[in-house]
Amino acid sequence: MVLLQRKWGRLCLIYHIIALLSILIFGNIAAIAIYSILRDNTVFMTNIHGIFLNPFFLISGVYIGIYIVYFVMKAISISWKQQI
Repeated sequence: MVLLQRKWGRLCLIYHIIALLSILIFGNIAAIAIYSILRDNTVFMTNIHGIFLNPFFLISGVYIGIYIVYFVMKAISISWKQQI
């Protein structure tokens, strides 16, 4: 992601937008799952694992993880350039 962003500057904005959408999807799915467990008064640990069967939850979570690594690498690159 870092190398592609350096080649095409607009990708940075696209990465940020996708990350924002992923965070919203991830958070909403988690909140809905927790709400339904609390509403139904079911056993928390056995029912919450059903959230991992949702492909949108998994895909958005994977992107958030990759995006965090990209963001840290970008910050390190900027910091490295400032020191030189």
